[in-house]
Amino acid sequence: MIEIQSKTSDWKSYVMDEMVKHFPDMDVQALLSFGETLSEQKPWLEEKEWVYQLILEALAYLDENQPDWTYVASSLYLEMLYKDAADNRNFNYKNKYGSFFDLIQSLTEIGIYNPSVLESYSKKEINELGKAIDPSKDLLFTYIGIRTLADRYIAKDYEKRVQELPQERFMIIAMTLMQKEPEENRVDLAKEAYWALSNLYMTVATPTLSNAGKSYGQLSSCFIDTIDDSLQGIFDSNTDIANLSKNGGGIGVYLGKIRSRGSAIKGFKGASSGVLPWMKQLNNTAVSVDQLGQRKGAICAYLDIWHKDIFPFLDAKLNNGDERYRTHDLFTGICLPDIFMEQVEARENWYLFDPHEVRTVMGYSLEDFYDETKGDGSFREKYWDCVNHPDLSKEEVPAIEIMKRILKSQLETGGPFMFYRDEVNRQNPNSHLGMVYSSNLCTEITQNQSPTLLEEQVTVDGKIVITKQPGDFVVCNLSSVNLGRAVIDDVLDRLIPIQVRMLDNVIDLNSIPVLQAQLTNKKYRAVGLGTFGWHHLLARKKMKWESDEAVDYADKLYEKIAYLTIESSMELAKEKGAYEAFEGSDWQTGEYFERKGYTANEETQLPWNRLKQDIQDNGIRNSYLMAVAPNASTSLIAGSTASIDPIFQKFYAEEKKDYKIPVTAPDLNSETTWYYKSAYFIDQHWSIKQNAARQKHVDQSISFNLYVPNTVQAKELLSLHLNAWKSGLKTTYYLRSTSSDLIECESCSS
Repeated sequence: MIEIQSKTSDWKSYVMDEMVKHFPDMDVQALLSFGETLSEQKPWLEEKEWVYQLILEALAYLDENQPDWTYVASSLYLEMLYKDAADNRNFNYKNKYGSFFDLIQSLTEIGIYNPSVLESYSKKEINELGKAIDPSKDLLFTYIGIRTLADRYIAKDYEKRVQELPQERFMIIAMTLMQKEPEENRVDLAKEAYWALSNLYMTVATPTLSNAGKSYGQLSSCFIDTIDDSLQGIFDSNTDIANLSKNGGGIGVYLGKIRSRGSAIKGFKGASSGVLPWMKQLNNTAVSVDQLGQRKGAICAYLDIWHKDIFPFLDAKLNNGDERYRTHDLFTGICLPDIFMEQVEARENWYLFDPHEVRTVMGYSLEDFYDETKGDGSFREKYWDCVNHPDLSKEEVPAIEIMKRILKSQLETGGPFMFYRDEVNRQNPNSHLGMVYSSNLCTEITQNQSPTLLEEQVTVDGKIVITKQPGDFVVCNLSSVNLGRAVIDDVLDRLIPIQVRMLDNVIDLNSIPVLQAQLTNKKYRAVGLGTFGWHHLLARKKMKWESDEAVDYADKLYEKIAYLTIESSMELAKEKGAYEAFEGSDWQTGEYFERKGYTANEETQLPWNRLKQDIQDNGIRNSYLMAVAPNASTSLIAGSTASIDPIFQKFYAEEKKDYKIPVTAPDLNSETTWYYKSAYFIDQHWSIKQNAARQKHVDQSISFNLYVPNTVQAKELLSLHLNAWKSGLKTTYYLRSTSSDLIECESCSS
């Protein structure tokens, strides 16, 4: 960092060296001149404020013609970060990074770091890993990337002073996730994980990025609870949800088993108040139980389209109407069977039921069934049995009227999200052990669910003993491949095995404050390897979004990613054993590969038949493997585009709570600019085609947004939803309208 009295000579030398090295074609004279003037006119400025003003001046040059000015600003900010860390840790800032061992020891002593890192690695090993830290990797960050990482994720002390530096955060994550590996290869695996992180080839989920190695928080992204239709079940679930929200998890909640408004309680007709009061309770939990003061909790409630409370449910986020029935801080999702979409398309009627009455009269739960094949199956059989039963009350309504209410809510609020339950369950590789009723907060997780049931409460020796039958309480552990960098550098074969190992280790390291979630995590060992940077990759490959070439490329690329992910999990099973529920799964029988057409496809160049046999012989470590999350925040850190989304604009301002930073599309230049078409100008049917191509290879689901102008006609919007359903999409996420004010889920960012 420059001394003010030197009239910027050190600064000039630093900037010129970096610019010549990385951006030889850029003219930095204007910025140099500004720095000299600033020093001469305002020598009293404190160093930090002086650097900030230089950064702001650099950003004034950031536009579509000179996007690399963001790296000028990033370099300046990094120098300031190095100086802050050096002052706080008492080392020479010219080295950029201080003693790694001293950092771990000091932050462990004051309680910021978990002692397990220091206990798991010897001083010799820590020093070896410290030498592997490469400060030059900091130059990969854009300004918005380094600001996001520094402001929200690197470790600070209790006075919020900088302690950790960016590459140390990556190494701490790597060491934390590898600490339980065998001693003989633990350090090498930590180095490999650091390689993946420091090159920005991948990102871990936000909770892992923030909390790994620290003494607080947990590492998983999202959870899904299934609430039982009982007072005890509802309140127990609310407590569980509050505990998870407190520790940084986003929550999906399936409400479909709860009886509707006017249903009977203990035989008294009309006694139930339905799902809305419980939604209000969840809404209050989301607001009141925030995540260490950083952000309020995030909860998404799901309900079946045949539930009698569906209309008030759909209206719950609207801005007008009775506030007693509004849950503005809760997200909503709709569980849609094939037959409903068929009735909408045919303009036929739809019937609404009370799930409690269905259980009482019919002797089964309608939500426990799905159509095993497209156009035929047990759900529609049971549904029509309910429609035709004379003793079962029902409400008849045109299916299109319900869809109109869905579209109205989506245009106003961005939701509800759409969950196509039949397709999800048809593709579920673990259907031998359960059902998938709903998704998570961001619609990319689809795993077996069931409610936790209270069996008995007794007193034993003056103590109260509560016995419960634990349900499948879904946990999702996420990370994502940076397509815009990893594919271009051709490192997928090296990257994905270490990434799957990192994800699998999160399962054993994590401390989840809900016991049934811990049990489910170990039973299924589910992970969600995803991707981001799809539009970035297309631009670098010079492929137009609206083209068959892009659709075919999505098909081939995601098949390769799927193969490498499944193979990596199989190799882990050889080493550590298969997940508990492997026997009888579609992985074990080989049905997964048959259903995908992998083993019969002569065009594929991947050895699927061999992999199928290897899994039957050795098992697979993880029951669920791939899920594509929204990852808006972490894609910013990695300098790429979010998830599988198109960009909003080539040039825009990223607004945070206390600053506004201009951002350009990654690698924007005279060649790539033609391939960065804005989301709102893209024909969304092409996006659906692309997503259908990749969904074939993703065993869970994908956070898939639809982008429409606020002038969109209802007919056009309906056409998009029908196309998404017919194309085999499992879920759709936000309807992003130019008039909607949407909130990002940060828990799933990975």
